[in-house]
Amino acid sequence: MSELGHPERSEGSQRGAIYSLSSLHRLAGTEIAFQTILQRSHYWTSIEKENAAAFQGDMKRNTNDRVRPSRTKTVQKSGGRAASKSPPRRIFLLSPANAAGIRARIVASENASFELATRLRSEGAPLGEVFSFISGLYFRGKLAYAQRFAEARNGIPGAFVITASGGLIPPETLITSKDLAALSAASISTTDRRYREPLERDARAICEKAGPRCEVILLGSIATPKYVEPLMEIFGERLLFPIEFVGRGDMSRGGLMLRSAHSGEQLTYVPVASAVRHGPKPPKLPKLPRDYYAQLK
Repeated sequence: MSELGHPERSEGSQRGAIYSLSSLHRLAGTEIAFQTILQRSHYWTSIEKENAAAFQGDMKRNTNDRVRPSRTKTVQKSGGRAASKSPPRRIFLLSPANAAGIRARIVASENASFELATRLRSEGAPLGEVFSFISGLYFRGKLAYAQRFAEARNGIPGAFVITASGGLIPPETLITSKDLAALSAASISTTDRRYREPLERDARAICEKAGPRCEVILLGSIATPKYVEPLMEIFGERLLFPIEFVGRGDMSRGGLMLRSAHSGEQLTYVPVASAVRHGPKPPKLPKLPRDYYAQLK
């Protein structure tokens, strides 16, 4: 541990710092916790560079490549009021892949020889890439959607993955096979302290740093309390979810988010606290062209 209480960084990785995720449970205080969230992600360096360039006036963004406020939809508690021209900052929280499933065992196997598995055993691979392999369409859709619409500001990543025992982790964070086992050690249940305490710790740190105008979009199930209950206690009315999720299964949600990421049209967000969480099954999504997924890369 460093003098500031942060986990020590592993040397030799050109893609970013790799930290032992289990060491986070020894940290105390929201400031240290939040700094650790940033440090364990290799993405923080690009964020700092972006902020510095913006501050110096050297960064000129092409407005055609950014989502226009008019294409961002938010339904307020009253129901019909549209988002303002300068919408609040949004952070996306992605529910995790099932790290106890067959595909998780495949990628973590010592006998696996494909490229992702070998990286996972050595220098590490991004959490988002690993979970995309494990989950397939559903997590791939969440990740593509968050990467398309997330906006990092003031050194705060725009997306985090909910984990079973590692709290909230940016999807760009490099993990190894040992890290994957460690952050999946607990059950995702509101009664399991190993899951709930790290989640609440990181959520409080993000809430404090992001400010009161930041909206938090949950890209995951709201039908059960496993995500909603602990997050609602911290974010309250700022915890939103896409209303289009209601009535859809995981595969349908994944396909919906991939389409939105491709079109640049965000879904409609409503507060979890006052939303109807169950509803009739919507019509099937239209089939995609064969080269659709290749176009997203």
